[in-house]
Amino acid sequence: MSLPIGDGDFLHGLQAEVEAELVMAESSGPEEEMSLPVTEWLYDPADARQEEIELRGLLGAVEALEDGPGAGHIEGGPV
Repeated sequence: MSLPIGDGDFLHGLQAEVEAELVMAESSGPEEEMSLPVTEWLYDPADARQEEIELRGLLGAVEALEDGPGAGHIEGGPV
């Protein structure tokens, strides 16, 4: 898949945005939240962990698009 001219800039910006969100998700400290009584949680630690997983998946997809066609292709696997 080739990207139209200018999409590389978009992907670079998206990658920077996702990386910043990932840093925030990693530093949110769900372990600290779990040490509090449930009634004092500001967020569900399981939700924070799920968000981190989703951000890592999105970051991987953006990086794969930036690398271009064939990047990460495993011989014999789907393209």
